[in-house]
Amino acid sequence: MLTPEQIESKLDRILLKVQKPGRYVGGELNSILKNWDDVQTKVALIFPDIYDLGVSNVGLKILYDQINQRDDALAERAYAPWVDMEALMREHGIPMYALESKRPLMDFDLIGFTLPYETLYTNALNILDLAGIPLRSIERDATHPIIIAGGHSTINPEPMHTFMDAFVIGEGEEVIHDIINAIQRVKSQKSKVGEDLQPLTFDREAILLELAKIPGVYVPRFYETTYLEDGTVAQTQSINVAAPKIVNKRIVAKLPPPPTKFIVPNIDVIHNRVSIEIMRGCTRGCRFCHAGMITRPVRERSVDEIVDAAEASIRATGFEDLALLSLSSSDYTYINELVDAMSKRFEGRNLIVGLPSLRIESVSVDLMERLKQNRSSGFTLAPEAASERMRRIINKFIPDEDILDATREIYRRGWTTIKLYFMIGHPSETIEDVQAIVDLCRRVLEEGRKVAGWKVKLHAGVSTFVPKPQTPFQWVSCDTKENILEKQALLKRQLLKDKSIRLSWTKPEDTLLEAWLSRGDRRMAEVVYSAWKNGAKFDAWDESKKHEAWLPAFEEHGLDPAFYTHRQRRTDEIFPWEHISTAVRKNFLFQDFRQSLEGKIRVDCRLNCYACGILPTFANLRRENPGEGWKCPDVKSPNAASSHQLSVISGGD
Repeated sequence: MLTPEQIESKLDRILLKVQKPGRYVGGELNSILKNWDDVQTKVALIFPDIYDLGVSNVGLKILYDQINQRDDALAERAYAPWVDMEALMREHGIPMYALESKRPLMDFDLIGFTLPYETLYTNALNILDLAGIPLRSIERDATHPIIIAGGHSTINPEPMHTFMDAFVIGEGEEVIHDIINAIQRVKSQKSKVGEDLQPLTFDREAILLELAKIPGVYVPRFYETTYLEDGTVAQTQSINVAAPKIVNKRIVAKLPPPPTKFIVPNIDVIHNRVSIEIMRGCTRGCRFCHAGMITRPVRERSVDEIVDAAEASIRATGFEDLALLSLSSSDYTYINELVDAMSKRFEGRNLIVGLPSLRIESVSVDLMERLKQNRSSGFTLAPEAASERMRRIINKFIPDEDILDATREIYRRGWTTIKLYFMIGHPSETIEDVQAIVDLCRRVLEEGRKVAGWKVKLHAGVSTFVPKPQTPFQWVSCDTKENILEKQALLKRQLLKDKSIRLSWTKPEDTLLEAWLSRGDRRMAEVVYSAWKNGAKFDAWDESKKHEAWLPAFEEHGLDPAFYTHRQRRTDEIFPWEHISTAVRKNFLFQDFRQSLEGKIRVDCRLNCYACGILPTFANLRRENPGEGWKCPDVKSPNAASSHQLSVISGGD
């Protein structure tokens, strides 16, 4: 294996031959380089996409900050090299390395992949291959790092179970320390019994057993899946006493202080800004929303903590763009106080402050105006569906008139462009519901012209719905390619007539790939491997994706792609992710699915508790951390679940 000095020497000879050499050199402001020999545990954090995207990832920033606060550990970073750099790395024998020290990934004790979306899977395999690490967990020995993964996509870890030694289910701020401590315990035991002249290596089986004992950590090799004759899952069961029957997600009861010394990239990247998470979780209950279901309960930071963190971050980075992140910013309890405090603190400092994920209502326009938001970038709203019937089905009900009132107000206050985000392919959708997207866009534009003239514009972004695990829609099928193309043709035919309307959409092939990977079982791992061998990588990038690599991979392993996409699930079906729990009960999700069929809506669960399972699962954490940051209804309130309901949901489904 090459030394850091040898890697640097080789990089000097090739970097001027690639696009954006700054992606691969490290040394950015606020990056952390520790003395390698002074720490026990070395962790490489990997975002398996290009630097331009990965350097802004909030999850990786949090873990980087958490680990490097420890005196006994270090964290460094790596991102997927673009195709030009990969070709030169393979040609010149340069292994995958960490940016800070230029050490090969093989030198680290622990490699952690962040997998927020499924189209990163083939990139993760490619990075392991570039690092010289066997792709399959079972093929690794004591000389190889432990490979873990976390992120929203790993709520169904099965399509990647072959390649990862372990998965973190849920939030990582606390569990990463448990993992590092477990590794150190095993190393300490090894050093006590080993011979002085022998190199210190992992007892791989021992460390995996220790990891399996950590709440929120899933070690796939200690589980076995069996199937019914129709190809559906019969059960996934633990085959080792160290591994729990159900792996419950980890959460942090109180959000730790946010990182403030953000890495300042060497090049212009997608999100060149400071990002401060103001709250985590959502209580809106949109039935299509994966993030909203799996990140419950809501926890909030105080106004003072947010403003102070913003100040510290701006001073540490020099950024002039600040995003206050959450799934639903308008639902932050002290949003008005926060906006006032931000406006006062940063008055006259030419800082752009953004509040993404605002509700469709006039108060959202007030908030953005008070922040003196730059109007040239447009104002974004996400009705998700254009007919009131569909908005009832997805539990995001907003009357048409409210949408028109909000957009009219946006145009009236000086924004010339509105971005409206929709999805097609929702359950029970008809062609009339798709036509409603056209009609609503035209009405919005017409209202805008009444108040602001012909300069107004509209951008309609139309993605295609994928039913995700652990949501009320996990029982429904994904729309077919033929239906998707028909609906998109209608939108193009009618909306693109107007030069003031811009339309963007998702290719059906991209939708189907996401559906295969998000809803797959363990057999999908072999499809991922074969697709990678067939050349699949950067599956989210038009310039690099190879759709033709996937269907032969299914055929090679005797699997039907439609089994994972176009099949309605039985009401009693066991899902591939059944042994992974987000603390939201399957029975609750099914009841919500049934209500969607009847067009019934559920109000915000801050107002009424529907006994989803969160309260009893995290009852001890709530008792230990009774602060105001939690935003679930109190179990003693009249709107909360009754004691009878709590006893039922504590006992399972």
